[in-house]
Amino acid sequence: MEKMEDDKPKKKITCYLLYCVSTAVIGSLQFGYNTGVINAPEQKLRRFFQNVSLERYGESFTPGANTMVWSFAVAIFSVGGMIGSFSVGAMVNKFGRRKSMLLANILALLGGSLMGLSTLSRSFEMVIFGRLVIGVFCGLCTGLTPMYVGEISPTALRGAFGTLHQLGVVIGILVAQIFGLEFLLGSEMLWPLLLALTILPAILQCILLPFCPESPRYLLINLNQEEEARKALVRLRGSEDVSDDIQEMKEEGMKMAMEKKVTIPELFRSPIYRQPIIIAIVLQLSQQLSGINAVFYYSTSIFDTAGVTQPIYATIGAGVVNTVFTVVSLFLVERAGRRTLHLIGLAGMAVSALLMTISLSLVVSNTTEQHYKTLTHPLSPPLSLSLSLSLSLSLILSVINPNVFTSPIFLSVSEQSTNKSLSYLAIVAVFGFVASFEMGPGPIPWFIVAELFSQGPRPAAMAVSGFSNWTANFLVGLGFPKLAELMGGYVFIIFTVLLIIFFIFTYLRVPETKGRTFDDIAQGFAASAGNPSRSPVPEEMVVGLPVPESKGPAPSSPTEKVPMVDLPPGKSGAPLSP
Repeated sequence: MEKMEDDKPKKKITCYLLYCVSTAVIGSLQFGYNTGVINAPEQKLRRFFQNVSLERYGESFTPGANTMVWSFAVAIFSVGGMIGSFSVGAMVNKFGRRKSMLLANILALLGGSLMGLSTLSRSFEMVIFGRLVIGVFCGLCTGLTPMYVGEISPTALRGAFGTLHQLGVVIGILVAQIFGLEFLLGSEMLWPLLLALTILPAILQCILLPFCPESPRYLLINLNQEEEARKALVRLRGSEDVSDDIQEMKEEGMKMAMEKKVTIPELFRSPIYRQPIIIAIVLQLSQQLSGINAVFYYSTSIFDTAGVTQPIYATIGAGVVNTVFTVVSLFLVERAGRRTLHLIGLAGMAVSALLMTISLSLVVSNTTEQHYKTLTHPLSPPLSLSLSLSLSLSLILSVINPNVFTSPIFLSVSEQSTNKSLSYLAIVAVFGFVASFEMGPGPIPWFIVAELFSQGPRPAAMAVSGFSNWTANFLVGLGFPKLAELMGGYVFIIFTVLLIIFFIFTYLRVPETKGRTFDDIAQGFAASAGNPSRSPVPEEMVVGLPVPESKGPAPSSPTEKVPMVDLPPGKSGAPLSP
């Protein structure tokens, strides 16, 4: 990866760069941990809600009320995420990238403490409020981490390092699943500690962050502190020669200075920003509306409903696949490119979703009607969905431990003459779905948003795209159980159609950003928005095409001399002259 184009020092991976990126990605791990941690102790939390209700009011919650409180405790996390993600822009502009990450950890400490002390205080409200606060923290992390990592990384390594955000997320989910095991922290007594454990990485990040530099782009472009930016770059690049980086930032800063302040409404009003912000939003929606949450969001409940006596092990198995293929994506993103990997991931998920629909339908057709009536769950996923998903993963686990499954329901289904090839098809579909997700739609939307925008509009764009992601996350968590109840095994047809739409959009509208500077990408969008008639379509996104900032003669060097000051006032994306 170090020698993608020549062997310039700025492409080199230094220990200090790895230290800074790893420190920032602790926030991503926090996001993943708090996403997955709520699954395992579900039944313990439900009993806690019941006991508190009995102590306070003399009677326990009804099953419906208990489910409502539980669902609210789960969903409030996404509401907090929406609030946090929407606050990213204002926070980084006021405090900078590094200080914002430090301040955000205050929320992690507060939220973790509230949840950890909930049993001592006999208050289920503390769990709910703690989840809200942690959600705000995680919403901030989904914007702060990719932004900081993208701004300190060399152009040639930006994609690989950007993928580390998603790797941190999936590792966090896996750690939460493992710690949630009954014999570790998932017991009746220790679940508050499981929820409060998020305090430890927050403390660790607070200790490590002061030794990381502020983003050089923020120092130079926003604060005009060139010397400080140079010092930070020298340490990050491991070389005294950082003139190329400084020159690139200066040019971006000049263009930013000539533009008016970019607000969130301006992202949609300006033709220069409209196309990239729509791309950013659609890419985030392609992640959350892909159907991955149909497999993971209520994973423990789904497997439990299907008769798996140790459903957490099935969830952990899927989490391992998640992590492995995120690592694969890390090594491929700078070779294959962002757009290519995203297209491959979407196509793989669409095919897998179609296979899943076929296998679910045919497996269910081989089961008797009575099995539909013997399984019930508060979330009400139908047997056609929950049984088939668990069956596919359970077959693998049964090889490891044949005693894992002792449910009469599972045995009765096994005793039937269900076509084994359908079960293997389900295995291929589920794991193909998860693997394809981590090849593209999982990691790429998080960091490509930072690449689509220059320094000025980037904070507002990160806020909008993050808000879109969290909103879609919330809607999927709220609507999927009902959809599954209505459609059964055919629920994945919806996701197949959406994946095909996202594939077409990506193919037609998303540019490749591999190996290109932030300014170069922004120039490409300005060209397509401001002067479409002057450049053929294939050249709109070509490296170094400075259409709105054209220097008159052929664009032999877009990196020096900045006579753009002499351009007419309407330069910001407007046509040069009629």
